[in-house]
Amino acid sequence: MKYLCVDPGEVRIGIAISDETGSLARPLAILGHVSRVIDAMGIMQLALENQVDAIVVGQALDSNGKPGPKARSAARLAEALRVLGEMPVYLWDESYSSQKAAELRIAKGISRKKRAQPIDDLAAAVILQDFLEHYSGMSETNGTEQ
Repeated sequence: MKYLCVDPGEVRIGIAISDETGSLARPLAILGHVSRVIDAMGIMQLALENQVDAIVVGQALDSNGKPGPKARSAARLAEALRVLGEMPVYLWDESYSSQKAAELRIAKGISRKKRAQPIDDLAAAVILQDFLEHYSGMSETNGTEQ
């Protein structure tokens, strides 16, 4: 299965995509946030252009696993995507994805100047890779987590 992942933000929306096998995520694009409907239409257009099978939307949960205001906004975006398309849309915890993306840039030796650029697409790739690894582990054990 091929997935598109969305890291929704107040200013920018990070987009990542998986390979055809659904095992490796990579950054795809950064969209500017406009409104829920316009954002959903742009995301769905990318999903259709890239022939994905499902969409994953990052949802920030608090330390107790409860959704806050930003998580509810992500859930509303996911619902708008469900209405627009005929593909599954999943919500996935995005906690610390931006921090992990920043750490990845440092680990790769990317210069400070380039590290100052937006990382929303890389954060989406972190979220998607976590999602893919979670479900890969489940399928390897016939539906139970490792």
